[in-house]
This record gives sequence, structure tokens and C-alpha cells, in this order.
Amino acid sequence: MIEKQRVPEAAERTILVGLITQDQPEQKAMEYLDELAFLADTAGAVTVGTFMQRLDYPNPKTFVGTGKLEEIRLFIEENAVDLVIFDDELSSKQVRNLESALNIKILDRTNLILDIFAKRAQTAHAKTQVELAQYKYLLPRLTRMWTHLERQRGGIGRHGPGESQIETDRRIILDKISKLKQDLIQIDKQMATQRKNRGKMVRVALVGYTNVGKSTLMNVLSKSEVFAENKLFATLDTTVRKVIIDNLPFLLTDTVGFIRKLPHDLVESFKSTLDEVREADLLLHVVDISHVGFEEQIEVVHRTLADLGAQDKPRMLVFNKIDAYRHIEKDADDLTERNAENIPLEELQQTWMSRMHEDCMFISAKDLSNMERFKEVVYERVKDIHITRFPYNDFLFQKYD
Repeated sequence: MIEKQRVPEAAERTILVGLITQDQPEQKAMEYLDELAFLADTAGAVTVGTFMQRLDYPNPKTFVGTGKLEEIRLFIEENAVDLVIFDDELSSKQVRNLESALNIKILDRTNLILDIFAKRAQTAHAKTQVELAQYKYLLPRLTRMWTHLERQRGGIGRHGPGESQIETDRRIILDKISKLKQDLIQIDKQMATQRKNRGKMVRVALVGYTNVGKSTLMNVLSKSEVFAENKLFATLDTTVRKVIIDNLPFLLTDTVGFIRKLPHDLVESFKSTLDEVREADLLLHVVDISHVGFEEQIEVVHRTLADLGAQDKPRMLVFNKIDAYRHIEKDADDLTERNAENIPLEELQQTWMSRMHEDCMFISAKDLSNMERFKEVVYERVKDIHITRFPYNDFLFQKYD
């Protein structure tokens, strides 16, 4: 399957490659490829073609089969492609073989996500975390490196006799990883002190899949101007704001979004940033109700929270973007299976979501639909936590209820 589009002259022209396998059916593979195209757009590339192949498992040498590889090579020659991005993580052997066969720059999904994180990191904390993840990703792939890392390092007695280039490079990267870990320890201590200095105020954290509107919701609740745009990973650095609803103050945190196939090294590196999630009293799990795969995105967030040790935190599901929700009107005789694309929102709300009561809210942070009711529910949840923590302050709320 091939798709083309016009490309701005300054953008890198890229093609995307994915697989349909026993573990990844066609519909899911297409959703992943759409997400990969969004990632490529976020990184500044423009997709000029997509290729999909049905295989039992990825080819251990070239990811795709011989025939598909030749089809990709011809497309590259005919369309002046600059870059090929594969939807799954590639081994160093696969990258080396693909670069040799296609004579072009090769990236995988992990490499692309790391590149986006590197571009969007602003603070020393985020930059250090991304750099650590990049070196961890690079370490097992040293055999395909074209640069010589020893030029970045000097000193007497640093190179053993007869040491191969790859051994030298590996030692340099291990040293860099060790230093970055030490840097993160120092930064984490500073951030822990900052969190401690905030006192015992109730903490609420926004969590969710990337690009679901967390930063927009943060701006509405805190009346601030946190950076928000329709790009993946617009927020990397944790942002904390003091929010007051009626008479009740609490701390609201905006966190980095999660994503399917998020690189393990990136999750490990960013665990310190997500300490805000682990220490929160209440999680607002924001979901893009307009996304056809929102239920899978919910599961991705649940799994990531479990990895962080925050799966038992009190939480609310906040279905955002009801202003963007679309469904297809169906005829009475239409027997097409009902799903998030063709079911009315009111009917969707009566599924498993209806059993969650006030643990499930439907809003639009963009046009403020149902925001007043949402604030009331958040107020009640925060108030309950506050009274438990400060039982002698219960009288403060009586005159407002």
C-alpha cells in the first residue's frame, strides 16, 4: 500500500513501513502506522508513502521480505526519499542490512521518539533524561556507528593496547551513562526538596496518552499559559500550578504523555519526572474520546502507571474533546458492528462508563463544555482528601456547602 502527498521543500521526505502479524492485526497495524505518521510530522518530516506487509513475524535480516524491500527501494529512487522509518524497534543487524540495501537513512519507532524528546526537552532535567535514554539505546547498536567516539575523549592511560574501536566506543558510552545517572541523582534530590517544600497541600496530577488535551485542561483549571499544541509530546517537563476552586487550594501537575511502544529506556529515564504521579493524591486520567482507539490508549496508560507503581492511586477518567467527537448516522437495517466511530456519544456513555458514576466525566477543555460540573466533582474529591488530612479544618467548608 502506497500513499503520496505534496511536501514542503524544507521538510525531510519520509516513508513509513509496518507489519501485519499474528499479534498485530491489520486494523491495529494501520492505527500504529497513522500514529507513526503523526510522530514523523511532530519530528518535522513529511510522509510521502506508506508500506505494509503481512508476515508471521519480522524478517530477522531486513524486517520486511525481499520483494517488499525491492518495492521500497524502487519507490525511494523514483520519489527522492530522504528517510525510512519502521514502526517497530530494529536490531543493529537489521539497520545495517537495510542501510546497505536502500542506501538511505534508517530509523525505527524508538529512535524517532527519542529524537522528538531530544528536540522538545527544555530543562536540564529533561535534557539529561533524554540523553541517558539515547545512550542506552545506542549501546547495543555500536556496530553500525559511522563516527568515532574516541575523538570526544582524551587523557593519558585511557586506551588499552590492541583495543578495538567498538570496545573503545562502548567504554566511552558506559562512562557517559554513569555520569548522566549521577547528574540525575543530584537533580532528583533538588526536585524532591522542592516537592517537600510545597507542604501537605493536596496534589492532583493529570495523566494520559499523549495529545489528549492535558495541557489545555491545565490552562483552564489554573488560568495559566502552559504550552499546548496539536503535536505529540508537547509537554516533557513536569509543570506544577496552584489551583483554587471556590475556597479550596490544591496543586495541579501536568505530566509527559504516554504512548504505545514507548521505549523502555525512556520510561526508565523519566521515572524521576513521574515522581509527581507517584506522590499525587488524585490522578485525573485524561482521555481523547474522539480517538477511535481510546480504549486501547486507556490500557496503555494503566500499564504505564503500573510500571511506575501508581496503579492503586485514586483516579478519575476525564473524557476530553467531546467537541471533536464524530459518529456516523446508521440506518435501522445497518448491521455494521457498533464501535467508537459509529455510535452516538450519549449511547457510548451508557456502556461500561456508566458504572463509574462520578469517577467518569465528559468534558471539552477547548469549548468548556461541562467544565463547571467537572470543577464541582474535582472540588468534592479534593475536599474529601483535605478533610482527611486536616480534620480540624472541616468547619472551613461548612459555610460553602
